[in-house]
Amino acid sequence: MTTTEGTPGYLRGHLAPVADEITVRDLPVTGALPPELCGRYLRNGPNPLPGEDPGHWFAGHGMLHGVRLRDGRAEWYRNRWVRTRQLEGHPFVRPEGTFDLTAVPANTHVVEHAGRILALVENGLPHVVTPQLDTVGAEDFGGRLTTAMTAHPKTDPQTGDLHFFGYGMVPPYLTYHRLSASGELVTSAEIAVGGPTMMHDFAVTDRHAVFLDLPMAFSIEAAMRGGMPFGWDDGYGARLGVMPLDRPGEVRWFEVDPCYVFHVANACTDERGRVVVDGARYTPADVAVVWPSLGGDPAGPAATAAATGRATLHRWTLDPADGSVTETALSDTGCEFPTVDDARVGRPYRYTYAVADHGRGGDARSAVLRHDRARDELVEHDLGRDVVAGEAVFVPSGDPDRAEDDGWLLSITTSRDGAASELLVLDARDVAGEPVARVGLPRGVPTGFHGSWLADAPA
Repeated sequence: MTTTEGTPGYLRGHLAPVADEITVRDLPVTGALPPELCGRYLRNGPNPLPGEDPGHWFAGHGMLHGVRLRDGRAEWYRNRWVRTRQLEGHPFVRPEGTFDLTAVPANTHVVEHAGRILALVENGLPHVVTPQLDTVGAEDFGGRLTTAMTAHPKTDPQTGDLHFFGYGMVPPYLTYHRLSASGELVTSAEIAVGGPTMMHDFAVTDRHAVFLDLPMAFSIEAAMRGGMPFGWDDGYGARLGVMPLDRPGEVRWFEVDPCYVFHVANACTDERGRVVVDGARYTPADVAVVWPSLGGDPAGPAATAAATGRATLHRWTLDPADGSVTETALSDTGCEFPTVDDARVGRPYRYTYAVADHGRGGDARSAVLRHDRARDELVEHDLGRDVVAGEAVFVPSGDPDRAEDDGWLLSITTSRDGAASELLVLDARDVAGEPVARVGLPRGVPTGFHGSWLADAPA
């Protein structure tokens, strides 16, 4: 699309949407793709139709980008819009005032569960897509799912159950759900909260779910203006809720310092029975910086001179025995999109991966990060000023006795001008080292949100 100085930031440069769907085979590879990487890397993100301005980075139609790897080759790249009812022109709010959960942009994440690939967004139903990224349709699990589904469900690595929640702008404001490993919706439980808030992510341990009830609240006034319907509410408060998985709906709340968290890294139960939650935490002043840059109205108190608009890794330790909360900064390096080895979800873990964008304007510099909890060590793969890293997804090696960091990180990187992209493959044990491989993609891929590695089934 043609851009000018007045074009919003979310429609230009490395965020600029693409205008069409393509399929290109036999992609060029620099370095050597590990033969164990047999599967598909899929990533979701917002991509308005040509000429559209959705008014906010979060509001564009969903588009999936996929790269097929097999036997050391990059077989194809393809991109497809997720064909929701919104893409077909249907409004989210029906004439009678109810919400159409199929008329939302499924633009945030893509996961696989029980043999189905689901494109996700937090304010609507999931949409099933094929391995070739064609849309099958909305999924409500036999009519049992009547709320939206978070874009950040958590798969228990031992049971295979998928834990998730839905939030709403009208009651019920928060509902917990669980899918069995076979894909049946077996549990739904309403959770009482003070009102409708933007609850983007949550956490699980081996025995708990942890909900983030934070002061990014729904505003009917903002919704009626047609803008982002959520904004900072100083009066709402901030708390984390711990729910035993065997007692769905029973939540104990812990007051925390005001903040906002888009993304949790992980959580676990420690040896003393405390719930430990790590996430990318924004202070209120940082919210005030970052929110308008996304296309929303100003949020939070006035930004301070020290505010960067960036989140930092932070830990909350919640003690159900005495109700105490300990809050600890894990790093002062700005970062987002924290990820871990999926085999460690809800369990004690050592490594967190994330992406960073240091500096401002022409001095901005992107990197992929690895935080080693055991050594309190942060290392980075510096991508320089001209390239922006997307979320780094960990893919384990095939060794059954592997160490936690034995595997690779996959990230779609895009030049700041949006002209070119690569699938970057890093050794997770040596993040600062030279890339293992780089797959040249046939177009600039807009920097988006979240993705997954879908490994081929064993032969």
